[in-house]
Amino acid sequence: MKLNFALILSIIVAVGLVAFGFTIFQSSNEKENLSNELRARTAQIAKEFFLNNLAYIESREPEKVRRFADSISNHYNLLGIAIYYNSDSVIASVPVVRSYLAYSSDYITRSINADTTAESFFNYKGRRIYQFIKPVNRNSLTGSVIVFYSDAQYIKNMISDIWMRNFVRWFIQALVISFVIILIIRWGIFRPINNIVNWAKAARAGNVEFLKRKPPARFLAPLHKEIISITKAMHEAKAVAEEEARLRTQAESVWTPERLKIEMESLLNGKKMVVVSNREPYMHIHSGREIKCIIPASGMITAMEPVLKACGGLWIASGTGDADKETVDDKNRLKVPPEEPSYTLRRMWLTKEEEDHFYYGFSNEGLWPLCHIAHTRPTFRKIDWDYYKKVNEDFAQAVLEETAGDDQPFVLIQDYHFALLPALIKKEKPNAKVALFWHIPWPNPESFGICPWQRDILTGMLGADLIGFHTQYHCNHFLETVNSSLEARVLWENFSVNRSGHTTMVKPFPISIAFTMRDYDDAVNRKDPALLLHRYNINTGYMGIGVDRIDYTKGIIEKFLAIERFLEKNPSYREQFTFVQIGAPSRTLIKTYSDMVNDVENEAERINGKFKSKNWKPILLLKHHHSHEEIAPFYASANLCMVTSLHDGMNLVAKEFVAARSQSDGVLILSRFAGASQEMQGAIIVNPYDIEKTADAIKAALEMPLEEQQFRMKQMRQSIVGNNIYFWAAKLLRTMAAIH
Repeated sequence: MKLNFALILSIIVAVGLVAFGFTIFQSSNEKENLSNELRARTAQIAKEFFLNNLAYIESREPEKVRRFADSISNHYNLLGIAIYYNSDSVIASVPVVRSYLAYSSDYITRSINADTTAESFFNYKGRRIYQFIKPVNRNSLTGSVIVFYSDAQYIKNMISDIWMRNFVRWFIQALVISFVIILIIRWGIFRPINNIVNWAKAARAGNVEFLKRKPPARFLAPLHKEIISITKAMHEAKAVAEEEARLRTQAESVWTPERLKIEMESLLNGKKMVVVSNREPYMHIHSGREIKCIIPASGMITAMEPVLKACGGLWIASGTGDADKETVDDKNRLKVPPEEPSYTLRRMWLTKEEEDHFYYGFSNEGLWPLCHIAHTRPTFRKIDWDYYKKVNEDFAQAVLEETAGDDQPFVLIQDYHFALLPALIKKEKPNAKVALFWHIPWPNPESFGICPWQRDILTGMLGADLIGFHTQYHCNHFLETVNSSLEARVLWENFSVNRSGHTTMVKPFPISIAFTMRDYDDAVNRKDPALLLHRYNINTGYMGIGVDRIDYTKGIIEKFLAIERFLEKNPSYREQFTFVQIGAPSRTLIKTYSDMVNDVENEAERINGKFKSKNWKPILLLKHHHSHEEIAPFYASANLCMVTSLHDGMNLVAKEFVAARSQSDGVLILSRFAGASQEMQGAIIVNPYDIEKTADAIKAALEMPLEEQQFRMKQMRQSIVGNNIYFWAAKLLRTMAAIH
């Protein structure tokens, strides 16, 4: 559509410019010709007048001369004639001629002095008039002239008509030409291209039957046979790879999307897999006149999206993009990813009140600070809780609708937004396999006990067959909370809870990223820090990177304070080290979050003001959402990465940085309060509250020998490869499938 509009506009502009130039040329010529004709005609009238009628003029009888001049004007269709004897004696054929004399006086003087004719055009009350002035060469009339006035308005009118006719002709021509060209492009170009695209898709998918039809364009005929052969070979190779994956599922080897897909087919055995989350994996937004598809910033999406791409299924989530409703079908579904659809996304629509109270209220002002020990007081309101229950019920109904034909679906619920959902689903579909993965920490029983509805939340969660946390530490806290809050039997020997005849397993599943060693190569993205930061007018030798949502749990200000202290203690690194903090603002409608954004900005400005020079500053704050492609060069080029969470479930930024270092260099500085610290043994582990020690860790990272960097990085990369997201999904789903 955009291309069609651009073509139409280009054609109209091009035709318009040609028509404009042609019209200027035509009107100019026509104006010159008409003016010359008027001059010649008036000169001829003057000549005839002087030959036969000067006797009347010489009589100097005003009334006789006026009548004579008037008759001549009428005969030759003139506006009037003025006989100028001298400045005090002028006879006009009609009264209005005296008004014209104001425009003639200069030309009359010039004509008398030069003893020659004079002419000009002038406008009088919006009317174009031509005047021809001829001196009288007789002794009795020395110093006299006769002025002939002709109507020249018709010239202007004819020129205007030329412009109007040409404009209408141009407009019609442009429309016709545009319409014809669009038809030609649509049927002669786009249609064959679309056929070629479908043909290429069929080749990629191995659809040999589709390819056996005639090629979409004649010029592809020579390639037709070869493409079919290549497609068959690719299809056979894919089948062989899947068979190898099937044979390796029981062995200790790297998990890949292909291996997970085979494992899922075996575990699901035809049953439907449904993922439920608040945040959607793909969001559609308006960008000018286009609709753009983006991936929201979320660790949960980073982890879960590769699983759905590998295995298919259905993802139910809240639609939050301003163009989301324009991209779904009548059942609020669409196939994703856009470039290669492999699973279905169903969008749920929250009202403004539901978003305010369910999402911003109970979920993020209540449960989020309750579960994160980051010194922010949780807020609990009855109205928030009521909307939290309602939205959970709505999502439960959506799950039941989508699994109406399947008595034993696999339902994987994501995070703290849906603590009540497991019990709601199990109540209506008791044979469903339901798992809840809690992406954030679980606090100790005393901390969680301040929630007014802790029993309702725990009861809802225990409706699941399996509850997963990132670490065993969080599992223990949850079991202790259940033990102190509900009448339930906690079985510590196998970490399960038995309540009302239903058993819930509670297990740690450290989540990870889609990493198989073949996925990352930083050679393309790696750049010299000075070159990468040149567009920000920063010249530096070393670079650090941090990637966080701007959240009070991420320790961004503590990170900045450590950088400030590092530069105070090590002045030689001033103008040599810049830390790039990529921060995506989130939940800014909540005051604590909007205040946090301001605090982060102010702290960065304060520290920069303290140290910066002309072409350098210590902190570059990039405060907007960045895609994975935009972040990749920073991951690949940085000397170190800092993750300083004050309390975190896992934090996948640490793993993304390690995965991006294919040359096994660089250093990870990691908070002991992030779940990733239990796996990333090669990182420098810090307490982000200890500013001095964190500052020393920055110096140690920058000065660490390359051999030690590589030893640590290889250790961490191997850990992620062995425990990637495909392994995580297989382990979790195997555990679900084993529950009876």
